[in-house]
Amino acid sequence: MSDGSLDWMASAGGPLRGTLEIPGDKSVSHRSVMFGALADGVSTIDGFLEGEDTRATAAIFSQLGVRIETPSPSRRIVHGVGIDGLQAADGALDCGNAGTGMRLLAGLLAAQRFDSVLVGDASLSKRPMRRVTEPLSKMGARIDTESCGLPPLRIHGGQALTGIDYTLEVASAQVKSALLLAGLYADGETVVREPHPTRDYTERMLCAFGVDIEFSPGLARLRGGQRLRATDIAVPADFSSAAFFLVAASIVPASELRLKQVGLNPRRTGLLQALRMMGADIVEENPSTHGGEPVADLVVRHAPLHGIEVPEALVPDMIDEFPALFIAAAHAQGATVVRGAAELRVKESDRLAAMAKGLRALGLQVDETPDGGTIHPAELQGGVVDSQGDHRIAMAFAVAAQRARGEVRIGDVANVATSFPGFDVLARGAGCGLAEA
Repeated sequence: MSDGSLDWMASAGGPLRGTLEIPGDKSVSHRSVMFGALADGVSTIDGFLEGEDTRATAAIFSQLGVRIETPSPSRRIVHGVGIDGLQAADGALDCGNAGTGMRLLAGLLAAQRFDSVLVGDASLSKRPMRRVTEPLSKMGARIDTESCGLPPLRIHGGQALTGIDYTLEVASAQVKSALLLAGLYADGETVVREPHPTRDYTERMLCAFGVDIEFSPGLARLRGGQRLRATDIAVPADFSSAAFFLVAASIVPASELRLKQVGLNPRRTGLLQALRMMGADIVEENPSTHGGEPVADLVVRHAPLHGIEVPEALVPDMIDEFPALFIAAAHAQGATVVRGAAELRVKESDRLAAMAKGLRALGLQVDETPDGGTIHPAELQGGVVDSQGDHRIAMAFAVAAQRARGEVRIGDVANVATSFPGFDVLARGAGCGLAEA
């Protein structure tokens, strides 16, 4: 939990150079532990993200009776207990700051024979859960929330679940995944339809674990009663974490970075397309596939950027990368317009408001709208920015400061450890000006 005790002082360094090993993908890390726990046999996970969110998920499965070894950093050996082998925990299950963990676990635990309680930190406790509890209730789940659908989630076990054919009101990979996990235990077939295609990590990984699942952009279908077979997972580097360095090298003159083996799931890389539309010089090299996930080295060099109207079709595929995009837009020639991104208002913070406020504090004009805004670029000044305990806001302004005229103090950055432990060390090594305040 962030207590606001940690601040950064960021300022312009030199050109960014070198080859960077970005930490493992958070979404893949969460799911690899979950599915390994439910599988028959032993699964080895390499490249596991050593972040607070993913460790929280691993700790929860330990509470549920799963033996998980850590022979070395970023490696986990998961001794699966089978689809029906989870045991009741002694107390509440703490998801920390992980919305992915809480929403996916809601679907999984709704199908167990025992009761469970899911709690989170102060930030997660403000995030809406009704979008996942309501469709689960249509399958027969019983989940109680606080007022307005907020955590903690009190899940009643022993419910007989029935498969449904459900169309999501708002495209969400987390809600889709929760329904598919519940569907593994449900009687009959579960079909999830989406208004826009979202990330298909769950579908790809269930396939890797031997589940017969049919999926295409915007549709997933599986039948209940299937078992998972243990498999080994190589977790690709996290694209959302790489995004900050893609933007940093694009905006800092004379920069060139190579980011090793970054996950390029097509439902995740909207920012890559948007940056290229803005004129970014980003090349993919050494492509391969790890556990069903496409990966490649990304080589990024400084290039002059220009403002764009971000195509709304890209928004679902870059929802976590908008803080980084806003920084690219701040350093482009001409305004950048964002629409269709209302989802940003219910992330770890109201990211639209937080980014607009932070950019204004550094001298930019940002015209905010309910579902986006217009960023008018200008030379950034020094100043003070409140990250509001949101890891992506904090990292975005650390990047912004690399082109600012003065120092930027970024408040409340402790939560960066939830998704990108060691970000400050890696950034300094690449040439960024960044230190604890």
